[in-house]
Amino acid sequence: MPEPSVLFQDSYLLVINKPSGLVVNRAESVKEKTLQDWMEEKYPKIFDLKNIKALTKNKDNISEEEIVFLNRSGLVHRLDKDTSGLMVLAKNSKTLFNLQSQFKQRKVIKKYYCLVHGKVEPKVGDIRLPLGRKPQDSRKFTVRLAGRKAVTEYKVLKYLSWENENFSFVEVNLKTGRTHQIRVHFKYLSHPLVGDKIYLSKKRYKKDLLWCPRLFLHSFFLSFSHPDSLKKLEFKTDLPADLEKIVE
Repeated sequence: MPEPSVLFQDSYLLVINKPSGLVVNRAESVKEKTLQDWMEEKYPKIFDLKNIKALTKNKDNISEEEIVFLNRSGLVHRLDKDTSGLMVLAKNSKTLFNLQSQFKQRKVIKKYYCLVHGKVEPKVGDIRLPLGRKPQDSRKFTVRLAGRKAVTEYKVLKYLSWENENFSFVEVNLKTGRTHQIRVHFKYLSHPLVGDKIYLSKKRYKKDLLWCPRLFLHSFFLSFSHPDSLKKLEFKTDLPADLEKIVE
């Protein structure tokens, strides 16, 4: 399992830099270790599974909030398996619900770097297109009029070319946090992300892999209020080396 690095922690929360290839949530279809497993192994006193099982048999001994916290292993939000970057995780139920509330109220600032096909113009703008699950393929999301509101702000940092094809290195500020939001918004504008196995054609994906090892999407900035002190916390991380060399 690729190991996340801990950038900050106290008795309430921790902020990690998640590597690409690490699955966040457990599922029947997921065979490898996940970030949930990592959390429970790293903090066994918080996630004492034997104790949890004993307590949850009698729901009177444990609050619903605590059950949610334990079932989520402290996960406040998620990143896709192939996406790298910053995540905040909770060490108790009060912190979990406080941070989730900040996400729902859009008080959390999340910024990403991505590399997309084509020359994005204008260089600064926002994408306001509702998103929903694709009826024909439950793995995918798409622009749907009846979907949920989704807003993506962006600015182009650099134009690149490779084998006579244009690319745009883009900074994204997510104003909403829908599943696959960045990937689907840019795909809809005919600027799919480089290395996107789900939303690119097989031919284009294989061509991308010749020069980019994975999905080019990295969460580089995260800001929120500390649930106890209320102090504004800001975290920033550089592009991983495997992506940095592509845009140098």
